[in-house]
Amino acid sequence: MDFTLRQLELFAALPDHSTLSSAAASLHISESALSQAITALERAAGEQLCVRRKARGLQLTPSGQFFAQRARQLLRDADALINDLSGAAGELKGPVRLGCFASFASTVLPSVLDHLPEKYPGISVDVTVGSHDELLPALDAGQLDLAMVYDMELPAGYHQRTIYQTELQAVLHPEHPLAAQPTVDLADLADEPLIMYESSPSTANTYRVFADRGLRPRIVSSMPQVVLVQALVGRGLGYALLMSRPEAPAVTVEGRSVAVRPLSPPVSRTTMCAIWPDTMVLSPRAEAVLGHTVRALGGSAAG
Repeated sequence: MDFTLRQLELFAALPDHSTLSSAAASLHISESALSQAITALERAAGEQLCVRRKARGLQLTPSGQFFAQRARQLLRDADALINDLSGAAGELKGPVRLGCFASFASTVLPSVLDHLPEKYPGISVDVTVGSHDELLPALDAGQLDLAMVYDMELPAGYHQRTIYQTELQAVLHPEHPLAAQPTVDLADLADEPLIMYESSPSTANTYRVFADRGLRPRIVSSMPQVVLVQALVGRGLGYALLMSRPEAPAVTVEGRSVAVRPLSPPVSRTTMCAIWPDTMVLSPRAEAVLGHTVRALGGSAAG
């Protein structure tokens, strides 16, 4: 082998930096040493992996991008090899990088992380919260082991495991006339002011459920966080359409109550699931965290 794991580690970090100097500083080595490591890898690969120009910064070639992605996979495999030895001896040790969709993170993650250190004291969980547009590229780049997302508009190429069932529900001010009903028809909401949750894939899904009924929502505001959406509903500024979540309190961040009602007829029934690229095999550590997640959330009532 004409290269070292250390050289792979250095090159694998390059996609996160726009200049050689920033990469070197982050990796705590000199710029010349990093440049030498890149040159050695290019010599071993037999082609140019990146363009290094002081005026234009650092740019990976298509081969370099492929090389960096595979390098990250090799480093994960090397790390897993060592950690799996401890797992074979009966103790799981090492990191698990978990992604979580932003809209349900605040109500799901506490249940997932609760008691995990007691059950698996050697496992550390690093959490990334974001939208599908942020989590899927992170999975593909090897920056996450798995992610908890909604099974909506997911592209091909992912393993998937269901954690709980969910469906779209109306969130209303308690004094809204429709809050007195046990269920709400989407048609009765079309002319009401909608506080849109602006995040992929939730926004597209909301437009779709209206279009399926031949309706158009009257959007008065778009918010990038569920807590902001709920806060505006709690102040009577409109209603929201959000997916049901286990153990979600019917109260806003300001302590104001909201009324959550199922839609009738039901729309957008789906699942919250864990996904990971079908080119990857979950490590024993990630499998343990996923199993704990299913046990913590799978039996919870959605709503």
